[in-house]
Amino acid sequence: MTKEFCSHCSAPPSAGNPDHSAQLKRLSRIAGQVEGIRRMITEREYCPDIMLQVSAVRAALKGLNAAMLKEHIGHCVREAFQSGDPTEIDRKTLELIDLFKREID
Repeated sequence: MTKEFCSHCSAPPSAGNPDHSAQLKRLSRIAGQVEGIRRMITEREYCPDIMLQVSAVRAALKGLNAAMLKEHIGHCVREAFQSGDPTEIDRKTLELIDLFKREID
């Protein structure tokens, strides 16, 4: 996939653009969880306990991805459809299809 920028992602922060600070907070929590896993491995903790924490991180990343997708659809994709530009609509549609294919694979 080529590197594309959403109008709200590449634009300077403003009232019309989404605020990703909630995702930054989530990502900080995830980083803390990963650091906890590193510590558990260093301290040679029980394998199933470590594996449970890895599963928790995986679930947290999935939640982060879902939140980002929701914002992308709510802003970028909606903007493309509202523009009425068939090229932009096709581009965003194909972009979503590609994202879902990657998630499934």
